[in-house]
Amino acid sequence: MPARAALALAATALLAAAPALAQDEAATQKIDTGDTAWMLTSTALVLLMTIPGLALFYAGMVRKKNVLATMMQSFTITALVTVVWMVAGYSLAFGEGNAWIGDFSRVFLAGLGETWDKPFSLGSGDSAVATTIPESVFLMFQMTFAIITPALITGAFADRMRFSALVLFNVLWSLLVYAPVAHWVWHPNGWIFALGALDFAGGTVVHINAGVAGLVCAVVLGRRVGYGNDNMAPYNLSLAVIGAALLWVGWFGFNAGSAVGAGARAGMAMLVTQIAAAGAALAWMFAEWATKGKPSVLGVISGAVAGLVAITPASGFVLPGPALLIGVVAGLSGFWGATALKHMCGYDDSLDAFGVHGICGIVGSLMVGFLAYGPLSATAALPEGSPGNLEQFMKQAYATAAVFAFSAIGTFVLLKVTDVAVGLRVPEEEEREGLDVTQHGERIA
Repeated sequence: MPARAALALAATALLAAAPALAQDEAATQKIDTGDTAWMLTSTALVLLMTIPGLALFYAGMVRKKNVLATMMQSFTITALVTVVWMVAGYSLAFGEGNAWIGDFSRVFLAGLGETWDKPFSLGSGDSAVATTIPESVFLMFQMTFAIITPALITGAFADRMRFSALVLFNVLWSLLVYAPVAHWVWHPNGWIFALGALDFAGGTVVHINAGVAGLVCAVVLGRRVGYGNDNMAPYNLSLAVIGAALLWVGWFGFNAGSAVGAGARAGMAMLVTQIAAAGAALAWMFAEWATKGKPSVLGVISGAVAGLVAITPASGFVLPGPALLIGVVAGLSGFWGATALKHMCGYDDSLDAFGVHGICGIVGSLMVGFLAYGPLSATAALPEGSPGNLEQFMKQAYATAAVFAFSAIGTFVLLKVTDVAVGLRVPEEEEREGLDVTQHGERIA
């Protein structure tokens, strides 16, 4: 009897100590080197999407007199947003803050030196999201998203914005439009995160946000001089093909990297990304072939990007079959948006920033509402996952509409502020001569 009593007492003490032991284990948890290695790789891949990927993709589609200026825009935004993100963007996007915006606690990355070698947790309390990577890697990965989003917008106003306006507008837009939306969607305190809307890698934060901003820019700046009359054929489609290929490869970091670890969800995200891109490229190609008589190089590379855009919000939440469906719908939707819709409405979205990123971002964000696979789609806000149903679709529609409206209004206001400060558009004679010479004093030989 005494032996049994002693055994029972020991078991009780062990059970009582279990929470403390678990806390001690969590406190001493180490960074996972495999996850960290994958996230370092993914970060480099996403940066590759902007420079040189997007720079080449866009430069290949403009006229010869604007090739250098177009590349300059992507390169400058990469440097500019890096500093903006370090100074205040990261704090506004991922500081604790409230449901609408982060705070200033991480300005100039304050506090990073105290936790540089510890696993990073986002948020606090029951809603906290833990990772197995250092914060330096997380914030750098997110920085590459903050870089490419405003760079995408430049495709809508190609050939006609002042360089000084580009610089000022992008600083303001990154802080006052991009950072709040990133906080809404990806921070546990954000209201869209709490709503349970699904956005794995940036359907709302990146593509709808940039696409809508591009549409507003195209409307506010007006059409290019000679639009509809002059020959505006791409200068060098081979550059665009190389750029599109780099975007396709880099997108694996964009989507599979958003798993924030080297696990099964990252593997599935990579697989469905490839499938959706291929499906969309073929859908656009065959649609163009059927309606115009020939499949074009520009069409097939645009289709691939359309599929990559549409699968982005769904990539960590769907299986291969639904991914192919998303890709096909995106290819057809992007083709319609870049041709019929643009001409019907009369706006000059130079390189189809809205036609591809805006429309296909909406397609992907809405379709995941019905196609999400429960076991894959579990998040901190949806611990059981979403089976894909009308309720989830309505959440997706609500988040999509909110980001659409906020981006449109915010972009319009910031364009007007920029116009008053430095002027938005180059004079007509400078536009005719080309931005390479008038804005940068250089030209392609």
